[in-house]
Order: sequence, then structure tokens, then C-alpha cells
Amino acid sequence: MPHHQPQPFVLKTSTLVQEVLEPGNDPWQVELRDPAVSVMTDFRVRAMFKVEPDETIESTLQKMKVAGLRIAFVKEKGSEKLLGSITSYDIMGEKPMRYLQSVGFSEHSGITYKDVRVSDIMELTKDWVVAELHDVEKANVQHILEALQKTGRTHLPVLDLQSGKEPRLRGLFSSAKILRLTEFSRKKAVQGK
Repeated sequence: MPHHQPQPFVLKTSTLVQEVLEPGNDPWQVELRDPAVSVMTDFRVRAMFKVEPDETIESTLQKMKVAGLRIAFVKEKGSEKLLGSITSYDIMGEKPMRYLQSVGFSEHSGITYKDVRVSDIMELTKDWVVAELHDVEKANVQHILEALQKTGRTHLPVLDLQSGKEPRLRGLFSSAKILRLTEFSRKKAVQGK
């Protein structure tokens, strides 16, 4: 019997197209049972939004609005090291006022909201609630939603833990994004009960 070499894969191309429509604007939706990575922002594909610790929260919030994002990662100057994260909820919530009260804010102290820096109210990396990439790869969208609800978090960073190396931020889950993408799936699940 002669030995046959496997044929290499060749992508089929065509020139037979007559008309092509533009991409549809159907909403992107996912099912709760879909793989979790389908709703993860993968920082190998999309740039991570970074700010420096000495930036004011006012300028950071403005940059976040322009970028259409609700979270920024705080990066140590001149290093790959992440110090923490800050969300629009942190900036617009009670954290700035609590910080001002802790440093003796008064009408006469000269310290105002405009003086509050990212480093004053950010969440340090040591305080993050995270998921590990190897677990995320086995999870579905429902598992991620449940983890976000259980922890009360709006965002869930995903770390890539390779043995012998420092943990690297690989991606991020956003509860707002997942809730938007699963709207029809969740409605269908409720109607099916």
C-alpha cells in the first residue's frame, strides 16, 4: 500500500462575487452557556487603558469618558508594573470625599476635589479580586456573571499565571458589557422558567 502524504491546507478564494452588502448592525449577543473568553476584553488584542498615579481624578475621568471606558489601570512610571485600578464609580462615588475627610479637608485647608490624585483613591492590585486565565478558559459566561454578582464587583481582572513568571494581566470582564451582551439570553432564560 503506497504511503500518501497529507495535502497541505489551501484556503479557497473566489472572484465570483457579484454584490456585497455592508456589515449588518445586528446587536452582538452571546448566550449564557457561551465560552467566557467570548466576552473577555483580551489585552493581547485590545490596548489596556492606563493612567499614572499622580494624575488628578478629574483629568482621569475626562480621559475615561473620551475613551468610552469605566476602568483605568494605574501603571508605575517607567515600568511594566501595575499598581492598581480606578473606576469611574470610584471617582464619582464617595471615595474622593472620604479621602478629603481623612486628610483634614475643610473650607480653609486649601485642599479640594481638584487636588485628589488617582493614587489617593485607587484600588491596589493586592486588593483585587481576580480570575485565573486557566479557569476562565473552562468557564462560560454564566459563571463569570455569577462571580461578579457574588463578589459585588463591576470588573474582574484576568491574570495569566505561568509557572516561574510574575502574574500578568491578560484580560478583563466588565459586568456592564456582559449584561448588555446577554440581555436576550437572560430574558429567554426567565421566560423559559
